[in-house]
Amino acid sequence: MADPVVASHLSLVLKAHPTISSPSQFLLQQHSKPMASSLNSAASLRLFASSSSSSSAAARLSLRSTSLSFSSSLKSLAFSTLSRHKRGSAVSVSSTGGFSSVASPKCAASDPDQLKSAREDIKELLKSKFCHPILVRLGWHDAGTYNKNIEEWPRRGGANGSLRFEVELKHAANAGLVNALNLLQHIKDKYSGVTYADLFQLASATAIEEAGGPKIPMKYGRVDVSRPNECPEEGRLPAAGPPSPADHLREVFYRMGLNDKEIVALSGAHTLGRSRPDRSGWGKPETKYTKDGPGAPGGQSWTVQWLKFDNSYFKDIKAKRDEDLLVLPTDAVLFEDPSFKVYAEKYAEDQETFFKDYAEAHAKLSNLGAKFNPPEGIVLDDGPR
Repeated sequence: MADPVVASHLSLVLKAHPTISSPSQFLLQQHSKPMASSLNSAASLRLFASSSSSSSAAARLSLRSTSLSFSSSLKSLAFSTLSRHKRGSAVSVSSTGGFSSVASPKCAASDPDQLKSAREDIKELLKSKFCHPILVRLGWHDAGTYNKNIEEWPRRGGANGSLRFEVELKHAANAGLVNALNLLQHIKDKYSGVTYADLFQLASATAIEEAGGPKIPMKYGRVDVSRPNECPEEGRLPAAGPPSPADHLREVFYRMGLNDKEIVALSGAHTLGRSRPDRSGWGKPETKYTKDGPGAPGGQSWTVQWLKFDNSYFKDIKAKRDEDLLVLPTDAVLFEDPSFKVYAEKYAEDQETFFKDYAEAHAKLSNLGAKFNPPEGIVLDDGPR
């Protein structure tokens, strides 16, 4: 008698592709597809910044990753019956040609041991690719679509892994984030017991910590959305140069349930990274601080040491003395709006207070809109940093 778990796996794969009569035919079709262009490992590196135009090349997803993920899913059918029943995984197919996903285990959305191992792999990735800023941006943009006025999951948006789908990657604010997905996909393939939603937030928090920032009080167990039609509509992320920057920031962040202190603290993450005009429409093609990298050269940074997390962002905006450093309208307003200015001035003088407030705000952002399994979440208890 056929193993019912194996039959279930095959049924899901074949139903997703009704023109395919067998797993062998599916793999042949997958490997006959043209390969996507290779990864451009340079990070776009601007957090929560909208692009003036969205390049179709920046939003293409790797068909190779899809093929490998499905191939891996079919190979997993050979695992032991005990392993299959314990994990209870199933294949979920993206109809848009985007990244495929493996559904969460029945016992929990993500496996704690795999989360810890994935974190170590992310640390190694950061050492070789210097991709801290784009990984922070990836986590922020997945979570930052949350609307507190909508109760239904996943329509409310938030940290649910929807950013892996091409339809959302094409949103103007997400230009270049396909590079972050490509950087992380081999880790996702290696740890199928970690959801995309958790992986994005794990990468974001780890990048902050490894850049010298505070330890973020994170929890895990986020459930992934499974289909592109579950992605939020475009327009939920902040723009860089709106007509009324203070009003715009409040409109966007208040919709998420965040306050003025959290807006200013989170803005401080611009101490990392660069803005590239070909992706965001903002910044210089290169400066004396970015022309030699690390990573791909170019772009304009907010701070001199743009891979170090500290309070330089607030100090440099306040000083206004270096034309090679970027100041967007949404940055400048932090020292112009009376309520924002209270916190911006404090953070420029007191890095310890900034770190404390940032860690709390980052953790809150990373949980927005998420559905956790188990409901209380998973804490990786590995002691102080």
